[in-house]
Amino acid sequence: MKILKNYIFLSVFILLIISDFSSGQTNKKTVKMEKKEMITLGAGCFWCVEAVFLQADGILKVESGYMGGSLKNPTYKDICTGETGHAEVVQITFDSDKISISDILEIFWKTHDPTTLNRQGNDAGTQYRSVIFHHNEIQKNIADKLKIDLNSSGAYSKPLVTEISPSSTFYVAENYHQNYYNLNGSQPYCYFVIKPKIEKFRKVFPLKVKK
Repeated sequence: MKILKNYIFLSVFILLIISDFSSGQTNKKTVKMEKKEMITLGAGCFWCVEAVFLQADGILKVESGYMGGSLKNPTYKDICTGETGHAEVVQITFDSDKISISDILEIFWKTHDPTTLNRQGNDAGTQYRSVIFHHNEIQKNIADKLKIDLNSSGAYSKPLVTEISPSSTFYVAENYHQNYYNLNGSQPYCYFVIKPKIEKFRKVFPLKVKK
């Protein structure tokens, strides 16, 4: 009888181990880790750029701020002078398994005018320049190649003036600039300037719209 009890106990123990192992294997197959990357882009007013990329599938976070200047801890008032060297930018965190750098840059170039120097519509000044701040050499190489290809393709009537530079210190913009369109959609600037950009993105990139 004692031998039988030991045998039953051992059998149950082995079954529990097998069950735990199988469960662990199932979890490994079903739980997929996000492959997070980051890139920083400027394309005029950061309210517009933020609103567009928040619509894109694979985008995990979009934060408005300032980059590329010499003044430490700049404020929006400082930036508006056009004398600090900073650009209004959005820092984008994304899942590279869902959206590639090439996809992001395609959206970037097709939702603003990259041929106007230091200007987007009525927003003028170096703070509104078209700029890609890359975070590694792979991003730089892709951006350089795509810019050359776009210039060669004749997609634009004038050469692209988009600056391609290494990322530097990112200064987060004031709280009221974050998620601006979603919180202020009824304001005239949002309705007449930002909304058409979002509509263009959704029309041109229907497969990249966040579900």
